[in-house]
Amino acid sequence: MRLIGAISFFFLLSCASAQQGPWGRQDIPVSARDRVYAADQTSNTVSVIDPSTNKLLGVIRLGDPIPGALSPLYRGELLVHGLGYSPDSKTLAVVSVGSNSVTLIDTASNQIKGKVYVGRSPHEAFFTPDGRELWVTVRGENYISVIDPVEMKETRRIELSNGPGMTMFGPDGKYGFICSSFTPELTVIDTAAHEIVKRLPQASPFCPNIAVSPENDEVWITLKDAGKVQVFSAQPPFDQKAVLEVGPISNHVNFVNNRNGKFAYVTIGGADEVKAYRRGPTPELVATIPVGSLPHGIWPSGDGSRVYVALENGETAVAIDTVSNKVIAEIPIGQTTQALVYVPNAVPSGDGTQNLTPLGAAANTARLHLSAAGTALPNAQASVAVNSLGLLDLVQIAAAGLAPKSQYQVYLAESDRAPYGKLEPVAVLKTNPDGAGIVQAIGPLKSLSQAGSASSDKIQRRFLLVTDGKDSSQVVLR
Repeated sequence: MRLIGAISFFFLLSCASAQQGPWGRQDIPVSARDRVYAADQTSNTVSVIDPSTNKLLGVIRLGDPIPGALSPLYRGELLVHGLGYSPDSKTLAVVSVGSNSVTLIDTASNQIKGKVYVGRSPHEAFFTPDGRELWVTVRGENYISVIDPVEMKETRRIELSNGPGMTMFGPDGKYGFICSSFTPELTVIDTAAHEIVKRLPQASPFCPNIAVSPENDEVWITLKDAGKVQVFSAQPPFDQKAVLEVGPISNHVNFVNNRNGKFAYVTIGGADEVKAYRRGPTPELVATIPVGSLPHGIWPSGDGSRVYVALENGETAVAIDTVSNKVIAEIPIGQTTQALVYVPNAVPSGDGTQNLTPLGAAANTARLHLSAAGTALPNAQASVAVNSLGLLDLVQIAAAGLAPKSQYQVYLAESDRAPYGKLEPVAVLKTNPDGAGIVQAIGPLKSLSQAGSASSDKIQRRFLLVTDGKDSSQVVLR
């Protein structure tokens, strides 16, 4: 008993000043100097949150909402998507997929420092641990664009297989790990030499996100198309350690160390939940946390006491207490957020609200839920966000529980019961191998839903249906 007590006491002491990702630093308590940033793809904004109060301070507006960018784009950024930050917490790197850009922002003032334009459809960008380079995965092509963040220019390219998804570095900076979104391959690069040292097989082709543990011993990647997480050793020979079945639309992963142990948190978009795994030789699921519609980006606070999660179809960020694994706050953010980062000591002095603007029209979102229709696919369900874009709307549907690798049709209908009435086609939904899929459509949805009304004073209701792609009478979601 004395030995067990001594071990437990030592464990508590060691976790009292635990290391946190991505730099492997000791705990930094939550304070008003910290910031949470969210990359909002539809509103083309970066939402800025003070975690000490869990309040939205405002947004950094990088471009017009999506309809304003359908003509030639000479100014502003399009499809704000990825986030990274420098080791000194002074610079935020924002990747815009549609305008092929990386915007560097001063975290203390929210002022744009400069922009670097790279190749087709970059996805994510992150700094090397020494802060001297910014590596941008150019997913629409086949290379890493290495950026000098001071000179703000590309210095070299590292050629890879097609479709690199994201780069993360071990805390010591020796190796960079790049997963792929189009090729089933995880690549390990010697950071200093900029040379490939190992190619490892991914369990499926589409990986959007990767994280390296603060102890520099594990690499976790999400496989969005298959609902899996793959775990590798972060040290040579980089062997696979585990493959986990986590759930549909497995989006992002990150790490937390606290007094309860060492954990990995994974956002499961198709199930509207976050799963927490105890790290070890055999990862163990310890908590399933309901969070809201389509969780996507996730990042821990500097002391691991919380993780923050962006809800892509919820237009909110939630804070989770990592000891109780309960949601403790919900914070409004911009539209269809893709990535989120927590930056300790981002604002050394002052209130850090310069150059921020209100959410504006991006705050106007309706959220719906589609349930299974009939008994053929009893587990089918979907979350829906209707994002107001002025006269137009962007509708995003995230479905799960459907048949794998299948095609479905989305309609507006006059009724949610057979015979459903007139059907207005909205979009085509295609599912991944795990039976999940996401589809967007832009149009005058509010006008469509009022069309055919008997008078201007009476609005005729419309309903969203999802049917079999070949037979519109076979309704699977309503």
